[in-house]
Formats: sequence, structure tokens, C-alpha cells
Amino acid sequence: MEQAAMTYKGYSARPEYSAEDGAFFGRLLGINDLVNFESANAEGLEEEFHKAVDDYLAFCSEIGKQPQTPTV
Repeated sequence: MEQAAMTYKGYSARPEYSAEDGAFFGRLLGINDLVNFESANAEGLEEEFHKAVDDYLAFCSEIGKQPQTPTV
């Protein structure tokens, strides 16, 4: 089941729900770097998305890499 798109700090994701796993999941769209997030419930999904973006930006800064700019 696909959810509405979310955006944060210029990054977007379109989370989905896996009935098989009983979890929500998603990845950042429009970049080649693989950045995933997941949550056991819908209430925590946006927070996990924000954490994924913040962690990605922090990691890029830590290793001296320019974060990719979304093309979506």
C-alpha cells in the first residue's frame, strides 16, 4: 500500500506498507545514494524519515562528500 509523499529539507520519499512484514518503509527519491527508513507504525514514519535525511546529511558532512541534490 503506497502512502502520500513526504518532503523534508528538499528530500522526498513515498513510503509504502508491507503487510507481509507488518512495517512501513521508504527510501529517498531522486538521488543515487541509497537512504532507507522504516517504522513499525504510521505514527513514527515521519520521524524516521526526518532521521534518515538528517543522518544522510551528517554522514556526507563527516566524510567530506557533497550530499546529492534530489532530481525529483
